[in-house]
Amino acid sequence: MIRWVLMTGTALSLLAMPAMAQQAQDGSQGPNRVSLTIYNQNVALVEDVRELTLPAGRSRREFPGVSASIRPETVGLSGRGLSVVEQNFDYDLLTPDKLMQAAVGDEIGIVRTNPGSGAQETQRARVLAANQGVVLEVDGRIEVLRDDGVPTRVIFDEVPANLRPRPTLSVTLDAEGAGQRDVTLTYLTTGLQWKADYVARFDERAGRLDLTGWITLTNQSGVTFANADTRVVAGDVSLLNDGGNNAYGRGYPQPVRPGTRGNGTEQGGAQGLADVYIYPLPEPVTVANNQTKQVGLIDVANVPASKRYLYEADSFTTETEARAADVAVIFSNSRTSGVGTQLPAGVARVYVNDEAGEPRFIGEDRVAHTPAGSDIVITTGQAFDVTVQPRVVSSEAAPKPAYYRWRTRFEMEYTVRNARSEAVVVEVRQHGLGRDTQLQGQSIEGVVQDADTIVWRVPVQANGETVLTATVVTGG
Repeated sequence: MIRWVLMTGTALSLLAMPAMAQQAQDGSQGPNRVSLTIYNQNVALVEDVRELTLPAGRSRREFPGVSASIRPETVGLSGRGLSVVEQNFDYDLLTPDKLMQAAVGDEIGIVRTNPGSGAQETQRARVLAANQGVVLEVDGRIEVLRDDGVPTRVIFDEVPANLRPRPTLSVTLDAEGAGQRDVTLTYLTTGLQWKADYVARFDERAGRLDLTGWITLTNQSGVTFANADTRVVAGDVSLLNDGGNNAYGRGYPQPVRPGTRGNGTEQGGAQGLADVYIYPLPEPVTVANNQTKQVGLIDVANVPASKRYLYEADSFTTETEARAADVAVIFSNSRTSGVGTQLPAGVARVYVNDEAGEPRFIGEDRVAHTPAGSDIVITTGQAFDVTVQPRVVSSEAAPKPAYYRWRTRFEMEYTVRNARSEAVVVEVRQHGLGRDTQLQGQSIEGVVQDADTIVWRVPVQANGETVLTATVVTGG
């Protein structure tokens, strides 16, 4: 059993120092005031305010406890009457292996304990190599330091100047005058992420749901942020992928950005900044390194909601078998519904109560950033007992005069079946349209929703079927 220790008093004091005392090595008078702004894209803005006592002129200050994933090129330091001459980020951390590697060519102490008598023997040894093992020269002999069951301690005389117990930013400052002043350190870091999760408890008969939302924070930045005023940002900011120093790591591609559900018409409760929304957490949080923490975002009850059956056809085609309709829960996040706020993108999980009143999970879906006043649609799965089978009854293409284009006339038939014990309404959407689409005949009135979509709402009785017929003329 090998134990590696330090005999230098300075180094021992440094390693044994509590976290609050370590934070004060920069000369600050008390704990830091930290705030975090965490974005969707694995990047966060850290604002670290410290009260320093500085002499006039140039002086060097160390800021231990900065993120190990700091982007050094983004560091900013501001304070009354201060200018920055030089800054360095030291991230070569103090570990037993690095201590031994730094001692190559120097002497160390080896203390061996006799397992029987407990007597200790101390020898001086020169470190010859520290690659896949440690090779020593002891009293003219060459030995390999190995874990052979004999209690052994390795004693180092000092801590190498380039090794730090924590990532440290060192700055050379030029102060106009001596005295105390607040200094604000800002930087961007990776390793801090957040996501939103929602739980919807849906009562179909009552047409209501209860909605709970959580913000989940994950810290893998290499440092703990204590009592930090924290905000999360819903929306995407542009970040450059330069193949090296970027917010996604070394050469990683930028992630696919989630879409935003539009048609919002209300101002919600989140703070707007530029074209993103900022959600301040209700109170300061401590986010430890390698920790995941959840904080409440929204909790509302009795939100009006309904269930929707949806079938979408990408083109005009005949299906040999019926296809199940998608099932979704839909509600509005308007003020009148009780929600009324911008909701960040996240995963929504839906539960319904069974006949015994026990909640049962029925599905989950990823929802996009949703402005206040928009509808939120959570697709929970497919309904095997509600199906749609399209059929092309006939199709005819003819040239379009004067434009040298073709127009196609489709006679379509959609058989919508319902094997449930209650009536349903199925939304049938036909895509694959061309220019100047016309509806020349239809058994149920539909709407050309946009240049690529016709929508019909088809009612179907319990244990019955409805045949929707329509003639669609599209231009090419």
